[in-house]
Amino acid sequence: MTDPDDLLARRRYYAMMSVELAGVAGAVFGLVLIGRSVGTIPRVIGAAIVISALLMIASVPRAMARRWRTPPENDHRR
Repeated sequence: MTDPDDLLARRRYYAMMSVELAGVAGAVFGLVLIGRSVGTIPRVIGAAIVISALLMIASVPRAMARRWRTPPENDHRR
């Protein structure tokens, strides 16, 4: 049987990867919006989507990993 800790770690890994995948999809959507738009407003919206998606890719999985990190066993700072 699989260890429950392994299952939890696998679920957390898949959650982080799905956040990254959603960010990549958002960035691609923004690039398509920029490429196919004629006006200025849709291009600005597309650029904002791309920037926010890239920030999401860079920050959210790291924050998730930091939150789920196992605390050290001998932490003397308590």
